[in-house]
Amino acid sequence: MKLIAVEGLKKYFNVKAGWRKTKQIHAVEQVSLYIEEGETLGLVGESGCGKTTFGRTLLRLYEPTAGKIFFRGQDITHVEMLPYRRKMQIIFQDPSSSLNPRMTVAEIVGEPIDIHRLASSARERRDRINSLLSRVGLNSEHANRYPHEFSGGQQQRVGIARALAVEPEFIVCDEPVSALDVSIQSQIVNMLEDMQAELKLTYLFIAHDISVVRHISRRIGVMYLGALVELAPSGELVKNPLHPYTRTLLLSVPIPDPKITRSRARVALEGEIPNPMDAPAGCRFRTLCPRSAKLCAEAAPELREASSGHWVACHCV
Repeated sequence: MKLIAVEGLKKYFNVKAGWRKTKQIHAVEQVSLYIEEGETLGLVGESGCGKTTFGRTLLRLYEPTAGKIFFRGQDITHVEMLPYRRKMQIIFQDPSSSLNPRMTVAEIVGEPIDIHRLASSARERRDRINSLLSRVGLNSEHANRYPHEFSGGQQQRVGIARALAVEPEFIVCDEPVSALDVSIQSQIVNMLEDMQAELKLTYLFIAHDISVVRHISRRIGVMYLGALVELAPSGELVKNPLHPYTRTLLLSVPIPDPKITRSRARVALEGEIPNPMDAPAGCRFRTLCPRSAKLCAEAAPELREASSGHWVACHCV
């Protein structure tokens, strides 16, 4: 069953471009996809490609410029979101900036419980907070401490406990491990997987490291300059990438074997890196693509199904 679906989602930002002039950044451009109940959909791409904006627009932390958002078949694009905040949560990238430094851990985790009135007494509230802290690998002694007293990994655990406090069905994981040490990343990813199995959660897992996304996701979407250029099952995407940008991303992943590294074919990217405020007409990747043809400049490729479950937006595939 489709838990989340978006159709033609767009998000534009107006930015200053000189004296009394503004331009639009097309941060998310005509993205359509769905996420099945209990699934983890990975979303990858380089910094600035629109991954985070897409995730926040999906939750309506940013209001969409155009398109539709559905939750369990209900159109929530323009409805009051408070009832859906319980069902849809987010784990932010940088825990040190997403946790209020003036609030204790108990106050941070307890705030959503108070907003949605999930505890009938002070004792029930305290028990819920302690249970949430225990679930993410902390204990009741941490409840009265402040965020600055914790390591980055512990701060992220507090952020995860806050997201779980309202018993959500869907969580946007916005690069939840990118700010953490490598040794801590695997702990957080494994914990998210365990919680998904136990609580029947659905994730949108956003990251720029495709090796991390591959580990946790059933399907992976690839974004470039706000557009979705490829979407496929994780194993299929890694073994048989169709879009030139996806192949470039995969070749950028380091492999601890010099023989394999030397034997891998390189994708030569030549040309001008496009300005997000002045994206090229037609295919957005054409200024760097070794396959670029005349048609690529004339029309933007539509996402089409090249094989069963494998979608790609490229005129040359």
